[in-house]
Amino acid sequence: MGVGKTTVGQVLAERLGTTFRDTDTDIVTAAGKEISEIFIDEGEPHFRELERQAVRTAMAEHRGVLALGGGAVLDEGTRTLLTGLPVVFLEMDVAAAVKRTGLDAPRPLLAVNPRQRWRELMEQRRPLYTEVARAVVSTEDRTPEDVADAVLDVLELKNA
Repeated sequence: MGVGKTTVGQVLAERLGTTFRDTDTDIVTAAGKEISEIFIDEGEPHFRELERQAVRTAMAEHRGVLALGGGAVLDEGTRTLLTGLPVVFLEMDVAAAVKRTGLDAPRPLLAVNPRQRWRELMEQRRPLYTEVARAVVSTEDRTPEDVADAVLDVLELKNA
């Protein structure tokens, strides 16, 4: 959360001359409400099902740069779909994440004790992120353009 997936993804898509898609945006569009509202109204399990469907649909339909929500890797089927693809895990530490997302941002999983909860989520998710990622790129103290350059370098797409 707050690592810059959407912004960096848009920069990457532009540099690669392709399209960009974000599964969180797909979910909001399909549901007709924000993710925080989905969590409140229908709960996290319902949101995760919407997320699974959004990822499968996007991966079947989209050939450009795709940003997945931070919890998408919790689903084993999603991790299987990502196997062998040029997946990049964008990472940052808790202080930078809290600074970027803010303590009052509408992020339902960070509603109570955001710093501690962010650490817990990362401890749970980091092994799953690294399982599917071909590369890990830090976003700390970098502009989205610098992160995009690092992603292109690590995926050996700099001259693509």
